[in-house]
Amino acid sequence: MDRSTAGWINGFVGVAIFSGSLPATRLAVLQLDPVFLTVARAAIAGGLAAILLLAFRQRLPARADAGSLIAVALGVVVGFPLLTALALQYVTSAHSIVFIGLLPLATAIFAVVRGGERPRPAFWIFSLCGSAVVAGFALTRGLAASPAGDLLMLAAIVVCGLGYAEGARLSRRLGGWQVICWALVFSLPAMGLLTVATLPRTLSDVGATAWIALAYVSLFSMLIGFFFWYRGLAQGGIAAVGQLQLLQPFLGLALAALLLNEAVSTAMIVSTVAVIACVAGARRFAA
Repeated sequence: MDRSTAGWINGFVGVAIFSGSLPATRLAVLQLDPVFLTVARAAIAGGLAAILLLAFRQRLPARADAGSLIAVALGVVVGFPLLTALALQYVTSAHSIVFIGLLPLATAIFAVVRGGERPRPAFWIFSLCGSAVVAGFALTRGLAASPAGDLLMLAAIVVCGLGYAEGARLSRRLGGWQVICWALVFSLPAMGLLTVATLPRTLSDVGATAWIALAYVSLFSMLIGFFFWYRGLAQGGIAAVGQLQLLQPFLGLALAALLLNEAVSTAMIVSTVAVIACVAGARRFAA
């Protein structure tokens, strides 16, 4: 198997894992404070990451990598989880998932700015078309219906795109799982203290569903998914493999309908199919 194919396979596994993040977050914030959810998932994943790094005797990153690891931590450990958790207080997970269609464009932009990649002009046409479909869908739903939720989701996309590109760039030197583990460990002291500070006054009111959702976003969304995702981006190219995120709305909408009984409209399905169709063209012209 060549490096590019391996990158797409690893990237797809990562996307499949991430597709459950927003539905799980939606379930969790019904009973848990969004800030507590954000810091708790990071603290739990950070503790597991520290154990992995110690078990495999990984050396400390170079001082020059500290800035990039902080950017990863702010983007995918804190920024994206917190902003999406806050957004999901205003919008359904099915609605927010469609915004994930903007992530390939954001990731590709940061791949150029931070990763030094240079996709061909046709790549940008396909990527912009996919993003335009997503944005058009959001507007037809009525941005005024929940401007706070939509703006929070857009902010989440920007910081996540930066975190993805920066982490993938580092993965070429440190390894995919090492990057997310070090970013989590860097965040662990602050996240641990904030977890204790924001702990619910009574845990008896929190049902099993919320705890299961917290476990999922801690173990899979915050840790295991990145093992595959960063490795895939490093192997197949950040801009190219990043287009696989266009599959995430489709998978996420299916989970939202299955687990949360949320209505999935025809417009959602049509928009998702249209945006997925753009990935083939974008992949062809990514390099």
